[in-house]
Amino acid sequence: MSKLTHNLQDLAERSSRFGKEFTAGINRREVARLFDQDARGAYKALATDDQASGENDDLKRFVLQVKGFFVGFALKLSPGRRLLFACCMFCPLLGFLDLDATIGAYRLTIDFSPLWFLTSIAGLTLLLALELVDRLRVRDELEVARQLQRDLLPQQAPIIPGFRIAHSYRTANEIGGDFYDFLPLPDGRVVLTVGDASGHGISAGLVMAIANATLKTAIDVDPNPDAVLRQLNRVLARTGSNRAFMTLFYGVLDPHTGMFEYAVAGHPFPFLRRADGTIEELGEGALPLGLNRQECFPSGLVTIEHGDLLVLYSDGIPEAIGGEHTDSFGFGQMVRLLASPETPQRVHDRILRAVDRHVGEASIDDDLTLVVLDRAPALLLPSAD
Repeated sequence: MSKLTHNLQDLAERSSRFGKEFTAGINRREVARLFDQDARGAYKALATDDQASGENDDLKRFVLQVKGFFVGFALKLSPGRRLLFACCMFCPLLGFLDLDATIGAYRLTIDFSPLWFLTSIAGLTLLLALELVDRLRVRDELEVARQLQRDLLPQQAPIIPGFRIAHSYRTANEIGGDFYDFLPLPDGRVVLTVGDASGHGISAGLVMAIANATLKTAIDVDPNPDAVLRQLNRVLARTGSNRAFMTLFYGVLDPHTGMFEYAVAGHPFPFLRRADGTIEELGEGALPLGLNRQECFPSGLVTIEHGDLLVLYSDGIPEAIGGEHTDSFGFGQMVRLLASPETPQRVHDRILRAVDRHVGEASIDDDLTLVVLDRAPALLLPSAD
């Protein structure tokens, strides 16, 4: 009796552990997302067309939607898996048929219903397993790519005499298209740059990697903003693809004088909050890099005084949408968050908290990059007697 009790307790413990592992991460938010965002996204990605949108009859529209989804799903499978999927869809229909035949004096009746349904379930399970294996392989490759991309980004803020810096980066997908960097120059100046490659995922990550490598090479040749942007623009334009373009803010800071020379190519203009509370936008309109072979990118020059604060960012912040809000976070909201003077870290955290509140439980649609730095207020030195 004791042995039976022990076996039952062991079975109960193993069942409990399996139940906890199986349900790990399952919550109301994930379930709601499954039937809301994920299902809608799957239909948009797999449906062959949208003929159902022009149909007034509800039943016909539903049939067309189902047809478009299943046909689109099948066409995106490999030929062998497409055949397996078709067989799995056909087998349940045979389950509604029975074999009833008379052979001489004998009557033969066979009910195939359970067999065909089980065959369909087994086939779909096999198909799911094959697709899952492919996804795991891609995930491993994406993890390697994400690690390589992470290595391209600054791991910590540089030490710039007289300046304080806070920075962060979030990706909407496994691979992001945003990048930023702080690159010291031999003469003591520092390059500050924030870029945003077109698209999302792997394609954006490839453009970002090309731009990052080209940028560092161009800086070694001539770090002036116009020269760097022209070189980067030529490289991206030579790809021959209208998808290989990016926006970029590029600036060269002299920490000793506060002189900041910059150029903008289609990127959102940074905000410069002066010590007296006034806010300036740094930039002049220009097309993103890679769209054409333009050879001129107007540069600007400004002095960052003691107590001034500079905010660099990608468009994922002002364009963030989610939660109960149907409108974007907006540039005006960013300006309001800069109203009171704070340290770069506090301003940085304040902006991201506001974005998180605006987005709510929804996932972000674009990468978020934020760099905040200020020139520390001048120290009051004792006067000489």
